[in-house]
Amino acid sequence: MASRGPLRLAAFALAVSTFAGASLASEPGKPQADKPQTDKPLGVVELFTSQGCSSCPPADEFFAELAAKENVIALAYHVNYWDYLGWQDTLSNKENTDRQYDYMRAFGSRSVYTPQAVINGRSHVNGASRRDVDGALARMDRVGEGMRVGIKVSRTSDRVMIDAGDAGNGPSDAHVVIVYFDPPQMVKIGQGENNGRSLTYWNAVSDIQTAGMWHGKAQRYELPMSEIAKKGGCAVLLQSVGKDGMPGPILGAAFIRKP
Repeated sequence: MASRGPLRLAAFALAVSTFAGASLASEPGKPQADKPQTDKPLGVVELFTSQGCSSCPPADEFFAELAAKENVIALAYHVNYWDYLGWQDTLSNKENTDRQYDYMRAFGSRSVYTPQAVINGRSHVNGASRRDVDGALARMDRVGEGMRVGIKVSRTSDRVMIDAGDAGNGPSDAHVVIVYFDPPQMVKIGQGENNGRSLTYWNAVSDIQTAGMWHGKAQRYELPMSEIAKKGGCAVLLQSVGKDGMPGPILGAAFIRKP
């Protein structure tokens, strides 16, 4: 579903047990590794979707499968430009829409659309196409456009430590982007193109923050546990940024699991 209107003013997922508070035991104050996971997942899938888009439910259903994978960082950005069709997306916000428009400019596109899946910050495909999404992830991993920098997460009782690896001869600058998202939730849609449908949405992004800069060398970043604990879920993206400030390739990613 393509948007042709004027530009409006306008980031694996956690299993249910994780949201319930499952964690590894640790001594108080001692850094604790999160649930075992690779520090270089297969890739990052950012789905731009809307409850008011009739083309989106198949993409949302496929996204739920991606969100259950241990080796994929799957984030759903609900946008607000279809709200005029009769239903205001309960999970949308302006920042999500802004991020999609930023990708549009970065890719040199002329419009935005839903469902759009941005893969590793490098290219976009139809978010409802399993073949296109899986194919893009596999191709990028094969040609060296996957997660090139390892991200490891550990924690104490009061803070989260994010360790970004060394790029070697690779890229030298990126933003450390923290993406907060909601627990899975079912929404009954009362108007618009999906009127009467009840759909479950996973990893709906609620906030995006930049936590610091990475300059190609191994570096540690710290976040207060209090900030992480009050969110539904959280992921960290190591994302390069163009000279014009537009988002670029994602070099590394990980989930920050709640205690």
